[in-house]
Amino acid sequence: MIQPVATDLYAAKAPLEWAVIGNGILFTAQIPIGADGAVVDGGIEAQARQTLDNLKHTLESAGGGMQNLTQVLIYVTERDHLATVNRLYAEYVKQPYPNRAAIIVSGFAREEMLVEMVAYAAMEE
Repeated sequence: MIQPVATDLYAAKAPLEWAVIGNGILFTAQIPIGADGAVVDGGIEAQARQTLDNLKHTLESAGGGMQNLTQVLIYVTERDHLATVNRLYAEYVKQPYPNRAAIIVSGFAREEMLVEMVAYAAMEE
């Protein structure tokens, strides 16, 4: 049985939860949207920071934190953006680091997005 995680993130219009927990594992996909539901301005730095803030908020809302992460999949639209994402990611995630992959994509459903992160975390039951 899956349990939705209650967050203060903008209520999605799509049929989805920002995060769910099943069998003690949190599943989430985070994008660079602010409280108004709009993709934040300011390029990759602002978007990566907002995405990481949303991820951190989601984990804390579930009773955990960034230390609970087991895997993070980072999707960006430009290879050059990875250096910025890596720098910011290192501010949020400490050793032992979760498993991670970085994928370059041609775009997202919201064309103004430059980054998206899919994450899994081991949560206390």
